[in-house]
Amino acid sequence: MESPHPSQSQGDGKDTKSRFWATYTREATDHDGEFLEKYQSDMDIVLIFAGLFSAVNTSFIVNMQSSLNPDPFYTTNVLLGMLLQTANSSFVPPVNQPWKGPGTLVIWIQSLTYASLCASLLAALGAVLGKQW
Repeated sequence: MESPHPSQSQGDGKDTKSRFWATYTREATDHDGEFLEKYQSDMDIVLIFAGLFSAVNTSFIVNMQSSLNPDPFYTTNVLLGMLLQTANSSFVPPVNQPWKGPGTLVIWIQSLTYASLCASLLAALGAVLGKQW
């Protein structure tokens, strides 16, 4: 029986379409291999830098955490002054300055460090998802 298309032969698998798809598969496999090799190493680098940046950023956050609370030395000094007044049986109104919270600059810096930590962790998450894909 004769083939309906002159470009196709029966049974030998060497027709134009099968040669095209064999060439396409070979080229696509080569391209995909190079692509994955390049981007796997790039994602490894992103993971390393995200980890290092997160560690350094976390140390800054921990170090700045104390500036969000009132000064403990001031509170201690006020309490010691009250004890001395009680021991001397004298009444002098204590100098009690209410703490007004952290300054605006401290809040801005703390917010930026938390935002950069979130961005770093998001980059690491993206790299991990990319490596597993």
